Amino acid sequence: MDISLSEFDGFPSQKNVATVMLKQGLSVNDGKVYCGDIEISDSSLGRAAKVDRRVVRATVEKIESSPNLLPIFSKLKCMALLSDVAPDIGCSVIEIIPEDASEPGILADITQVIFIAGISIRQAVVDDRGNKNEARLIAVLDGQLPPVYIPRLRSCRGVKSIILR
Repeated sequence: MDISLSEFDGFPSQKNVATVMLKQGLSVNDGKVYCGDIEISDSSLGRAAKVDRRVVRATVEKIESSPNLLPIFSKLKCMALLSDVAPDIGCSVIEIIPEDASEPGILADITQVIFIAGISIRQAVVDDRGNKNEARLIAVLDGQLPPVYIPRLRSCRGVKSIILR
């Protein structure tokens, strides 16, 4: 699943705003931008995207007028990712970088190894931010995965590399 932002070709500042919205899970509804139920001002989104608030307004209008973009941007949701606070809550993080994110079974194989190790998964997120070439599986584990299981993870189907945090 790649989300095409080709409607913003020729409008790099608007494309930047749309990319920030995708990365942050910001939705568009009735001409406004939301993070969940919280309305985000054009100025604050503009600062985050390093553009003027008028560019944000033009981006929102383009999204609302597009039959290709509105169905996507109207349904986006933000989500708390626990990976950065994992050490503070007694967890560890394994990040899996796939060879090809479209290959089926990568998540199944990884979770099977973690299950065999007797470790609970607190959160698992496949984060591709609209581009499968940048995909990552981020697994927040309840405790540390014993080192003996690392080679098993590396041998799972589709695994290019592993980052332990």
